[in-house]
Amino acid sequence: MTATTRATASAPRNKERAYRTNGSADIMKPSLAGLVGKYALLVVILAIMVFPFLWQLSTSFKGAAEDIYGFPPALLPQAPTIDNYAEVFRTIPVLDYAWHSLLVGVGTVLTNMVFATLGGYALGCLKFRGKGIVMAIFFSTLLLPGEVTLTSQYLTVKSLGLANTLWGVFLPGAIAAINVLLMAAACRMIPSDTLDAATIDGANTMQRLRHIVWPNVRGMVSVVALFAFIGAWDDFLWPLVVLSDPAKYTLTVGMQYLSSNFAANPRVIAAGTMIALVPIILLFAVLQKQFFKGVEEGSVKG
Repeated sequence: MTATTRATASAPRNKERAYRTNGSADIMKPSLAGLVGKYALLVVILAIMVFPFLWQLSTSFKGAAEDIYGFPPALLPQAPTIDNYAEVFRTIPVLDYAWHSLLVGVGTVLTNMVFATLGGYALGCLKFRGKGIVMAIFFSTLLLPGEVTLTSQYLTVKSLGLANTLWGVFLPGAIAAINVLLMAAACRMIPSDTLDAATIDGANTMQRLRHIVWPNVRGMVSVVALFAFIGAWDDFLWPLVVLSDPAKYTLTVGMQYLSSNFAANPRVIAAGTMIALVPIILLFAVLQKQFFKGVEEGSVKG
């Protein structure tokens, strides 16, 4: 290696600036003031979104002698304690209720993954008469709040003999219109030439789904799975309507018992809220890579 090469290699590289300097023609970069303003706005939004969670977490570890309503709020407990969490476990069967929620959530995830993928493939890749009407029906269901169909859903579940059962809690959420539309959007990004070539080569529907559609929509499937689990886990109104036996309650319905019996002690309620949030946080931590990948889904993978 010559001296010139060594000097070039050892010379520090000029770092590319993240903002546009005066006189620069690179309009794709923001100005320094614009960059500072963007990050300042992000910090404000982050504080608004994260602060309630941090306050709940801090409250769940505070003892009875600590003031939880002081201003400015103290996010660090003076004497952290887990007595509030112990009180939650003493008051309600948390593990049993969590197991019920897990059963409903896992079942909802599996059925939405399968049926939304099949429905999305049909709407996104196939051509058939009445497709526009079907799409209009799916979109129209998104305009109706869940409370509008609550009575009809309950009468349907009751007529099937599934009232006061976890099957009755699970059935209405087994497939969601929004998940079908998300999968249809992902399937629509697959070039039709690729599917036509597979058909000419003799591939049947299941082979096209397995070897062409599935590799290209796996990211969106993770988005559907995450949305389905969060919706099933956090659902409160429908399980409250269907279930009448406290032994069959899901976790969100069981936590309502804390609000009614510990209204004067928000520390216990905060502890119960944190317990209910743990599975969702863990699931998102595991699937966050696939989640953001699914949002950007659209390219064909070989």
